[in-house]
Amino acid sequence: MGVKERKERDRQEMREIILKSAYKLFLERGFDDVSIRNVAEAIEYSPATIYLYFKDKNEIIHALHRQAFEMLNKQFQPLAKIADPFARLSEMGKAYIKFAIKNAEMYKLLFIRSEPMEHLANCQETEWKEGDMAFDALAQTVAQCQQKGYFKNFDTHQFSMMTWSFTHGLCALRLSGHLGRVKEERESNRKLDQIMNETLSTFIQTLQKLKK
Repeated sequence: MGVKERKERDRQEMREIILKSAYKLFLERGFDDVSIRNVAEAIEYSPATIYLYFKDKNEIIHALHRQAFEMLNKQFQPLAKIADPFARLSEMGKAYIKFAIKNAEMYKLLFIRSEPMEHLANCQETEWKEGDMAFDALAQTVAQCQQKGYFKNFDTHQFSMMTWSFTHGLCALRLSGHLGRVKEERESNRKLDQIMNETLSTFIQTLQKLKK
């Protein structure tokens, strides 16, 4: 390994150390109560060192945001083998819910907070391949459903946004505790995870009726 390669490896390792420490602090204290100095103290470096890798907290949380989308994309990848696009759309929704529940704190920190998107809006970076890849997987599946005759009179992008918004709404309600406070469900012995999947299935079945 040459000097250049070793320096790049060391740089990537330090970035990961910073990200892991920052993520831990964000979970423990909340985003607003964590400073760059706090992150530096956690890894026993000076704040100046952090600024060599990230210009501010928003850039740190944006990097974590990208990592989370990488994890989500890995959940979607095996579903590409499902030939029937409508069945694949249903399984993608279930995979999204499973991801949100399994990674609850990450989901709340990175997919509900506004800081990652604020950073993206203010930075010069025009590409966001991890986020684009996740949405493209959904949009491509919707487009293939339309080719089969499902909801073909709808705009592909808008329909994809509606499907994502519905599934995200279920996840947000679940993680915030609001889903468990719905009177009908509070009196039921069914698990909330089951409720979410049943609700998603009902939504998918409703979409299926839109076939023209």
